[in-house]
Amino acid sequence: MITGLDHVLLAAPSGSEDRLRAFYGGVLGMTELPKPPGLAARGGCWFGSGTCVLHLGIERDFRPARKAHPGILVTGLDALAARLAAHGTAVVPDDELPGYRRFHTEDPVGDRLEFLEPE
Repeated sequence: MITGLDHVLLAAPSGSEDRLRAFYGGVLGMTELPKPPGLAARGGCWFGSGTCVLHLGIERDFRPARKAHPGILVTGLDALAARLAAHGTAVVPDDELPGYRRFHTEDPVGDRLEFLEPE
């Protein structure tokens, strides 16, 4: 029986860890989580905030996810949108999901992200 979701993995290109840390840790304010030594050798990085855990894994033939994406629940959606815009990240509002305010954006390697807040 499924009891929950442990994490979501997004792919990233080799050598992108500094950009990912600046975005997920710096702009989004997530905490970088330690990787087990065997997995740390593969590159990438992990982040968490609240119950949200994202693993950014290195993929040799990386192509950003354009449709698939995590839906990340937040409080203060407008403040987050303003923070992203201030850092040069495009924010695309979307009002098509009843009961939520939301927008889509991309991380520094082009993976799609959705941020949403219940109304």
